[in-house]
This record gives sequence, C-alpha cells and structure tokens, in this order.
Amino acid sequence: MTGSILWLAQGCGTGRIRFAPGTFGSLAGLVWLALLLATGRWALFAAGMAAGWGISVWACGRAEAILRQHDPGSVVLDELTAVPLCYLGWLIRESARCGGLPPPPVFFAFENALGIAIVFGLFRLLDIAKPWPIRPSQRLPAGWGITADDLLAALGVNVVLLPWLIGGFE
Repeated sequence: MTGSILWLAQGCGTGRIRFAPGTFGSLAGLVWLALLLATGRWALFAAGMAAGWGISVWACGRAEAILRQHDPGSVVLDELTAVPLCYLGWLIRESARCGGLPPPPVFFAFENALGIAIVFGLFRLLDIAKPWPIRPSQRLPAGWGITADDLLAALGVNVVLLPWLIGGFE
C-alpha cells in the first residue's frame, strides 16, 4: 500500500525523475488537463479538479510521513493537480467565446502552443520563486501545505494573465 501511495504522490512516477521532478510532474499535469477537457462538461471538469486536489492533500501528506521528509522533492502530485487551474481563466474565456469547454484537440492546437508554454512557464516560475502568499502557505500541515502552495501559484498565473484574459492584449 505504501508503494502505491508513493507512486501516486510522485505523480505516477514522474517525481522519480532525478532532474527537475516538479517540471516533469507539471508536464504530467497537462495530461490531467487534457483528460479533464475530454469530459466535455464544466461540471465534470470542476469536479475532477476538486477531486484531484483532495487526493493530492491526502497522498502528499501520506508520502511526507512515509518518506519522513517535509515536502519531498519527489512528491509532485501537487504540481500535477494544480496545472488545470493555471489554464482556468483561459478556458473560461474560450468557453465564453465558443460556447463550451474546448476539447483537447482544439485547446492543444498548434496555434495555442506559445500560450500554453507561457502559462506553463509562469506556473513553474511562481512555484519555484514562491512570492507572497505562496511561501507562507507551505506552513500549513502535511498535505495541505504541500498542495496549497501550488494552487496559489496556479491562481497567481491567472492574476498575472488577467489583462490578456479580459482581452487587453488583442
């Protein structure tokens, strides 16, 4: 059981990659985003995001106890489950424009590649730099602190991109 919990908390193994595990966990988050988009329904998208966060809090907290380390670098489920939140503002904007949640082939189309990369890079930057209030959130106990900082970084991405999201850069 502990092996399964660690495998899950380590982002289905991506956190075991020795070089930049958080980045590889975040890349796995793009797969999670695609799976959520494939549901085609906002309610399922939102429920999937919330379930992912709940599982992250539980599994990351358990992994921290198993490994006997505070916020181990190999534990990346928090990054993985935060990635869809990074794109939420963009998805809301697209949904309003097109009348629904964009399917994965539309969202991940070539013409969106630069935007996807910018959002991804901004998330990694905020997750690594941990400006206020991201860093203090890590003081929350166990899995809450591990997961909260990534969710705040993902919200920060949306705040930084707000002028673009409301159409200021078109």
